Amino acid sequence: MWYNIGAQTVVQLCFTGGLLMQHFQKQQFGTRLLALGLSAGLIMGSLTGCGNQGQDTGSSDTLAASTTSASAGVTNITTFPLPDGPEESSVYVEAIPDISDDFYRGMDASAVLALENSGVKYYNFDGEEQDVFMTLAQAGVNYIRLRVWNDPYDENGNGYGGGNNDVATAITLGQRATKYGMKVCIDFHYSDFWADPKKQFVPKAWEGMEIEEKADALYDFTLDSLTQLLEAGVDVGMVQIGNEINNGMSGETDVANIRKLLTAGSKAVREAAVNSGKEILVAVHYTNIDDMKKLDTLLTGLQVKEIDYDIVGLSFYPYWHGTMDDLKNAITHIRNTYGKKVYVAENAYCYTAEDGDGSANSVEGTDDLAEGYSASVQGQANEVRDVCAAASESGAEGIFYWEGTWIPVGPADADNSALWEKYGNGWASSYASGYDPKDAGQYYGGCSWDNQAMFDFTGHPLASLKVFKYLKYGATAPLAVDSIPAVTVACNIGTDPELPDTVSVIYNDRSEAQVPVTWNTDDVTAVDTENGGNFTVSGTLEDGTEITAAVTVDRINYVQNPSFEDSDTSMWTVNYSGETDPTDYQVKAADAHSGEVAFHFWSGSADMDFSIEQSFTDLEPGTYELSAFSQGGDLSDDASMELYALVDGRELTAPFKLTTYADWQNPAIPEIKVTDGSLTIGVRYKCNVNSWGTLDDVTLNRVGE
Repeated sequence: MWYNIGAQTVVQLCFTGGLLMQHFQKQQFGTRLLALGLSAGLIMGSLTGCGNQGQDTGSSDTLAASTTSASAGVTNITTFPLPDGPEESSVYVEAIPDISDDFYRGMDASAVLALENSGVKYYNFDGEEQDVFMTLAQAGVNYIRLRVWNDPYDENGNGYGGGNNDVATAITLGQRATKYGMKVCIDFHYSDFWADPKKQFVPKAWEGMEIEEKADALYDFTLDSLTQLLEAGVDVGMVQIGNEINNGMSGETDVANIRKLLTAGSKAVREAAVNSGKEILVAVHYTNIDDMKKLDTLLTGLQVKEIDYDIVGLSFYPYWHGTMDDLKNAITHIRNTYGKKVYVAENAYCYTAEDGDGSANSVEGTDDLAEGYSASVQGQANEVRDVCAAASESGAEGIFYWEGTWIPVGPADADNSALWEKYGNGWASSYASGYDPKDAGQYYGGCSWDNQAMFDFTGHPLASLKVFKYLKYGATAPLAVDSIPAVTVACNIGTDPELPDTVSVIYNDRSEAQVPVTWNTDDVTAVDTENGGNFTVSGTLEDGTEITAAVTVDRINYVQNPSFEDSDTSMWTVNYSGETDPTDYQVKAADAHSGEVAFHFWSGSADMDFSIEQSFTDLEPGTYELSAFSQGGDLSDDASMELYALVDGRELTAPFKLTTYADWQNPAIPEIKVTDGSLTIGVRYKCNVNSWGTLDDVTLNRVGE
């Protein structure tokens, strides 16, 4: 109750003509404010909007700020100029000389309020606590993107998580962004929770509606929400009518129905723009530029049906969607083919492989890195700079970095679930399970994005954040090692590993050099060349930088062309019954256990009975182990297959059963005694017509005397 009285007091102080008081009379808005509890962060944000800047802590950037006035709830707007030349920094940034001053240097900061309600604090570049939106503006960010869900709460008022991003939250955050001279992009998901290519759930309030009724509801929701935002003084410059709508929107998958929803959303935006006297762009948002054929189909449909919109948003994450050239080609194609503006609606990259809150990250920052970009602050800066360059060079309006402020709540070694549940600061809470049972209901938890934020785990901005202000003129930095590509060494049992005398080093300016390395002799001695295994050898560069090498000592594989990658397959003999050989060597990486080639079988006309084998005459006497990998499907119950070895007039076998695609079976014969050097190995299949499968990675190792 106290909070409600306090909020009304703030409203009376800040908002002329009683505009926001009208919103308190709207049931939805008032309910959501009460659900949020009108946190201290919300109240302070409103007070700040009244011109109370006593909480702002300054930095050198602050001194260059200029102040102007605004109407309706946001006063004393503070802006920060971009540099007029290159600057010194701790990250190196290559200039993009032709980039426009109006280029969208955007940031999605939707989760900020939920994090602040949870106790998270943000700091400026001088280490002083400061409004994160001020820090973003000082770093060159000029546009803030905020998602809006219809009703992200259960029947008891518990938030679904992910920031609990309702309209009230967008108003609070939008006012703070506007205060620091940044425009705001409103991203309507038209769902009560996450909308993306995999799920487009209808809002609870719209369930069971026919398409015409749903379109009317979408129109009303859009217009009412924007009216609230604009009357609160939020500088809305763009509105997304849907989020990543490749495969649907608001529970609809029929393209005709989706277009009706888009038409309704666009109409509402146009009306809100006219009513407020503002120019507001209408955006449609897609992802998966790696499937331009489908995007063309979708955009052509919008063109043919004359759907009213201005700009196309594209999601681009380099670890999922391709290369910078792919991005440029997509942007250029859309602009030239459909005559629409384009922007990158989402982009991000990790600065570390560490996890900040004990909840698994979407990108680990190890094996899933994009080529050319390290999991480092410099690597993050490089990626953002390159996306901006690709966007600018191909004529795009700009980019938005996705959730660069979403940092951990609670340490990685603690149970933070109570905080995640209470304040909705994790990607999903358990309360979302009723609305999204298959995803949020099973995998709810903390932040999966903390290693891709542009603030560290304690809320201090990374040097990479300033890449936005350095785009036009660049930034210089002292030469420093950014990353060292992994050093891997392999050898066979009985041989010593050959560790390199120099290693490749990549510097922060992206130059590369070979640098001498000294390996630890104790680690080298500890490598067991008799029994094999995996080992780590530490080393030191000339400047004292410590590195490691991964050393693998393998048993010799005596099989020739064991993975069928060589075009010469003469060492293999295929025996089959019937008139037609049902086998071949298939070049298809998806069906291979490793590499691109595998031994393949299929017949659409007859049952199959065949084998593939290889013979040896000069093996060293001893004990050998044979293994192979095979997968396949559509097999009858009486189908059979077996790995076999013919030695000293005996046959040893290891039967196995193929099940389905990509379920790789790994049969093995562990003890094969070879006395005279002779051995034949092979795999035998008896299977039904229309069954299929592949064989790959046949291994024969000597394992003992």
